[in-house]
Amino acid sequence: MSKRKVVGRFSLIMGAVLGMACLVGCEGKTSSDQTEVEMVCYKQEAVEAFEKIEEQFNETHEDIHLTISSPNEAMTILKTRFIREDYPDIIGIGGDINYSNFLDADLFLDISELEELDKVKESYLEMDKELEFVPREGVYALPYAANAAGILYNKEMFREHGWEIPKTWEEFTELCDQIQSSGIQPLYFGFKDVWTCLAPWNALAVGLADSDTCSQVNQSETTFAMAYRETAEKIKELLAYAEPNPYAYSYNDACTAFARGEAAMYPIGSYAIPQIRSVNPEMEIDSFVFPANSSVEENVLNSGIDLQFCVMKNTEQKKAVYEVLRFLYEDEVIQIYLEDQGGIACKEGAFTIPDELEGMRDYIENDKMADFQDHHYPSEMSVDAMIQTYLLDESEDATDKFLERFDTEWKRYNRDLIRKVQEYQKEMEDAQ
Repeated sequence: MSKRKVVGRFSLIMGAVLGMACLVGCEGKTSSDQTEVEMVCYKQEAVEAFEKIEEQFNETHEDIHLTISSPNEAMTILKTRFIREDYPDIIGIGGDINYSNFLDADLFLDISELEELDKVKESYLEMDKELEFVPREGVYALPYAANAAGILYNKEMFREHGWEIPKTWEEFTELCDQIQSSGIQPLYFGFKDVWTCLAPWNALAVGLADSDTCSQVNQSETTFAMAYRETAEKIKELLAYAEPNPYAYSYNDACTAFARGEAAMYPIGSYAIPQIRSVNPEMEIDSFVFPANSSVEENVLNSGIDLQFCVMKNTEQKKAVYEVLRFLYEDEVIQIYLEDQGGIACKEGAFTIPDELEGMRDYIENDKMADFQDHHYPSEMSVDAMIQTYLLDESEDATDKFLERFDTEWKRYNRDLIRKVQEYQKEMEDAQ
């Protein structure tokens, strides 16, 4: 089984923001012999890193002036600008459904000729290809930084009790039983914030379902009832090791509880580490890949593209834009970003891996990773809320009802996309 791992039309997304004010393009004036390149990035929390990168670029390039902005509500601002045809030259976005929609709207330039693409880890290039609604020739994004999700664990607690890192699903449940019998809470969830339900769901699904499951469903090659059954069953089993009434506690509650030693493990992504450290800066945190399978070889790290750069198709300064991308992909520049934001470099090389992700090193270095399944889900479908409702359902047929609903809701919210995929399939068949 392959371990590599949508959606209203783009015009509908654009229409939702028609009434909003447009962000005016770069106001900075440069000398007449300089080419102005504007980049808008959705990572507002990375402002300081990008300010440093922008300054270094402009100090070393006399013929190009780079302006990087990371505004609040960046995605809404970008959609509004696209409506008004006020395009930046480069955008920095995640590898998720927004990328799929923008690509489907034919907004991005094919950057296949950019030599830096040869340095990208293959897993991340494949993730972007799987985000295409229908297959396209070319490459439309330069993956930059990624995150990872699995199990965060209290390293000091594990060391004191002599607990071993589990490698299989059976070892994991045995460990949870062992921790529970010692009077310690094995897992903390914080399912009051429904989006947190996706954390264990995604980390399980990458090892139990094909990375292109959503695409297979669109092509009528499978159903979610078939592809997601084991994931649904196992996430339900985790409740036996959760805090009492996990739906009463929020994400912040869960981070705080884990930081204070109230649980040995926390099924969440690396993005939670800063929040945890804000409560306990000295906590020893490490992580391991969610051992979803009975076979170690079938386990996969849940890692997704947190930031990538796309060139707008109508840019008038392609040469200068490519020079910016080359600069951004220099090892020293990538390291500036990683030191500020953490995470994993999408570029091959000897980049620093955060201490908290040390337990995932082998998977990262051997490129054994697959994307978050929810990067393919339309937001309107509210899969996180569906999972929460399912976990609350204690009826005997809860799993069947949940999977049936997943298939039904998918067709409802992806009707146009499914039709488009079917039309593409017919075109390919007719061309043979």
